[in-house]
Amino acid sequence: MFYRSTGQDSDGGERRKEVRAEPVPDKHVLAHVFKIVMDPYVGKMAVFRIHQGTVTRDSQLYIGDARQPFKVAHLLLLQGKEHEEVPRAGPGDICAVAKIDEIGFDAVLHDATEDGNIHLIPLEFPTPIYGLAIEPARRGNEQRMAEVLHKLAAEDPCLRIEHPAGTNETVLLGLGEFHLRCMLERLTDQYKLEVITRPPRIAYRETISGSAEGHHRHKKQTGGAGQFGEVMLRVEPLPRGTGFEFVDAVKGGAIPGQFIPAVEKGIRQALDCGPLAGFPMQDVRVTVLDGKSHPVDSKEVAFATAGRKAFVDAVLKARPSVLEPVVDIEVMMPDSTMGDVIGDLSSKRGQVHGTRTGAANTVIVAGKVPLSELNDYQSRLNSLTGGHGSYTIQFSHYEGVPPGQQDKMAAQHKAQVDVGS
Repeated sequence: MFYRSTGQDSDGGERRKEVRAEPVPDKHVLAHVFKIVMDPYVGKMAVFRIHQGTVTRDSQLYIGDARQPFKVAHLLLLQGKEHEEVPRAGPGDICAVAKIDEIGFDAVLHDATEDGNIHLIPLEFPTPIYGLAIEPARRGNEQRMAEVLHKLAAEDPCLRIEHPAGTNETVLLGLGEFHLRCMLERLTDQYKLEVITRPPRIAYRETISGSAEGHHRHKKQTGGAGQFGEVMLRVEPLPRGTGFEFVDAVKGGAIPGQFIPAVEKGIRQALDCGPLAGFPMQDVRVTVLDGKSHPVDSKEVAFATAGRKAFVDAVLKARPSVLEPVVDIEVMMPDSTMGDVIGDLSSKRGQVHGTRTGAANTVIVAGKVPLSELNDYQSRLNSLTGGHGSYTIQFSHYEGVPPGQQDKMAAQHKAQVDVGS
């Protein structure tokens, strides 16, 4: 079903007017791209069905609301594995065009600029939730791996590629273990690319639970002009999800204004690797209170170092803690297995908030659970439900990890720091 966007309503939503495509060859072209194929010989091929109008060789077609048309150089009629070039195609025909990089899955093709606001009601696909961190087996193949993964994602709307900033890795998300295994086999067999996979890292964070003050004097003398910078600051916790705030409360020019950005730079460097367990910090306000400078030896690098070390000093006094991501989860299962599934979620620190009846003797359980407890959850769910269970997740919020787990993380980070030093 096509619709025409006619603006926004009073609530900010999109106003839609239904557009019915008529299978008439003489009308404006309306076609829908329902498949993208990366052919090793032909290149990127967009497969579409013509709902209205006639497409001919050398037709000028627009892609969605794009202002620049493309020319149909070769119109291919698909007959199984055979691609027959034809001079024209009409309503009901399934055709393809090749080597048009701008065409994506679910695009609407048309031949009139006034039809740029015509769309197809979006198709609903399962949410990809099963992830694997992936990297090339050989160094130097990172760019090629990225290109191949984006080709696979262009073909498959249920395949997603993510680059979480907090973990600095490439994560391939699909519908399950079998789905991703098929994609990895294509990487190896079709594209001759060897990769290494592992479970994705959990994007832990650090924060503080109290307020504290920190101080550091950086002084370095090496024979000539030295380095000097002294910073005193205070750290305070902020509400979850606030991020980071920097406040300059220095009075009387104790720290010259040109060095305040260097202090902030040093603090932001420390935010990237928290002092407790090495995870990025969030939800912290830093107020620079006082400091000292030297007319000759004070430099930006000195105040950046002093700011970073004063921040670490304050954080360690402010009851730092590790946060873990918690997700909203909905599990669909046969009603006869509901007790087993709820018991399993509870054993993994999950909280069940409600249930509702699904179709065909199924029930849906909704709740919250730490993301770290969902590693290999689909396999556990298959075991509990005889292969008839499925689930979806969505990020909810961050909350503190249990004290025992936090102590273990802190000990591991300290051991890594000691080895590195």
